[in-house]
Formats: sequence, structure tokens, C-alpha cells
Amino acid sequence: MALKPPPIGDLLSQFKGLAEDSGLKQELDKNSKALMQTMLAKLDVVTREEFDAQCALLARAQQRIAELEAQIKLLEENG
Repeated sequence: MALKPPPIGDLLSQFKGLAEDSGLKQELDKNSKALMQTMLAKLDVVTREEFDAQCALLARAQQRIAELEAQIKLLEENG
């Protein structure tokens, strides 16, 4: 049976524990944050503000589409 590796959070906390005594904690924190930012950038993740802005645009577009569909239906019935 293959062994399952521990989650990345567990590994990071173990490394931090080892580094606290040697004064490398700040360096490790900085490097781990940079690594996580790089990983998130590769995942093409958007910010909450960007997500909310897109949701608002979508809601307005859906409302406008509904209005235009209603106008088309009315024109078809009367035309």
C-alpha cells in the first residue's frame, strides 16, 4: 500500500517549527508566501472584487436579455 503524503500545510508548519530557533522564521514566511502567490497565479484565480464585478455585469446582461426577449415577443405578436 502506498503512503499518502501529508498536506502541504502540515509540512509548512513543521518547517516553521524547525526554523523558529534558528532565526529563519521570517525568511521562511516570506518565501512560503511568495511560493503560494506563484501557485495561485498559475491557477488563474481571480480576486473577490473581480468576481463580484463580473457577477454584477452578468446580472445586468441577463436583465437586458429578458427585456429584449419581451420586446421581441411583443413585436412578433403585433407584427
